[in-house]
Amino acid sequence: MLFFLPLLLQAYDPEIEAVMNRSRREKQQEQAAAAAAAANPSAARGDGKIPVPEKFAAPFQACLDAALDSPEAGVTFAQKWRIDGGSFYARDCMGFAYTRAERWAPAIVAFEQAAEEAERQGEVAQSARLWAQAGNAALASGDAAKARQDFDAALARGMPDGLEKGEVHLDRARALVALGDADAARESIDFALAQASRDPLAWLLSATLARRQGEMRLAQAHIARAVQLSPDDASVALEEGNIAILTDHEDVARSAWERAVRIAPESVAGKAAADNLSRLPAGVATAR
Repeated sequence: MLFFLPLLLQAYDPEIEAVMNRSRREKQQEQAAAAAAAANPSAARGDGKIPVPEKFAAPFQACLDAALDSPEAGVTFAQKWRIDGGSFYARDCMGFAYTRAERWAPAIVAFEQAAEEAERQGEVAQSARLWAQAGNAALASGDAAKARQDFDAALARGMPDGLEKGEVHLDRARALVALGDADAARESIDFALAQASRDPLAWLLSATLARRQGEMRLAQAHIARAVQLSPDDASVALEEGNIAILTDHEDVARSAWERAVRIAPESVAGKAAADNLSRLPAGVATAR
């Protein structure tokens, strides 16, 4: 075993970066896409998305557009629309606008209030979606305990099996990892892998958790799937190297870390990979 392994294991864990950084930008993009699809009732009914009633669709889209242009404008639009009868859709847009500004505390409140209002109106499916959005805002803020509560609330609303439910389980697993509850995280990750099998982040987090728990065969299998789905992701490449070095495949580790550096040299993953490379002994051949 190479002398630097204890340092490697402490230096970087991709699920922590996923919780604290990756979730912010990507979840904003996902929420924008989902909200835009929902604001188009005909498109929503055609692909399984939750439709927005016609009376709310146009102002909802206008509110989202305002938030995309300027978070402050989105909040102003949503506040006025809520007073004018925008229902929980106005609060939903307000939460989205706050996430655009990375104002996580008011975003959490807006999404939770929207979820509660939706449920009071009998819109349980919408309520579940909004609880999940509140959970993601909490996760981005670093409040993993609040995130878990909100994800549990979303799942308690009886979400149907499928991609959306799988993604909520994946997000719940990220919160559980941050809370140090590895066993519960494994349960949620396994569900996410079954429901959202095309998401490379699910395989990455599963591989990392398996490595942490010493399940190296599982870690190898799942990081291989993550690499297959996302070969140009520096976090995936870094974890591939981490697992390879722990299973005595130094050439594979070097190749993976070099790839991480090439992909994103200034990222947290790229810098961690470069540091790991600097600790490798000279003369180890690079796998091609």
